[in-house]
Amino acid sequence: MIHIADSSLFIIGKRIEGNIITVPSVEEEIRDETSRTIMELMNVRIEPPLQSFIREVTSKAGVTKDSEELSKTDIDILAKALEYSRKEDVVLISDDYAVQNTAIHLGIKVMPAGQKKIRDVLLWEKFCIGCKRRFPQGDDCPVCGTALKKRRKKMS
Repeated sequence: MIHIADSSLFIIGKRIEGNIITVPSVEEEIRDETSRTIMELMNVRIEPPLQSFIREVTSKAGVTKDSEELSKTDIDILAKALEYSRKEDVVLISDDYAVQNTAIHLGIKVMPAGQKKIRDVLLWEKFCIGCKRRFPQGDDCPVCGTALKKRRKKMS
């Protein structure tokens, strides 16, 4: 079993069995000595994500509307998990709900490091609180100029 891990695994210090892989941007995020030591003791392999998988993750996150919540590191870790999921059994370890939601939409198994696993797989939409219209994207309503809010998209 391959585990693709974000920084939460090393910060929490959860012990897991199997191969652990992460991306360079996760390594850069970890600044405290304890988490760095945990990462070293786990024999973590650090591999950069491939551009083709970054594009695929970015596209899917645009569809789910999680793109506004995902950092570059989140996208990198999702891309690495997607890459491995195409050839092996992979679990992505993350406590970030936007990461978990996007991963599930990509068909990647997820496991939290310290929090509860996401309960519902979500799609988001933009909603104008002024004129009540829905839009696929944007910050301000193109009709009335009111700020758009993100909300769960009703499943049909």
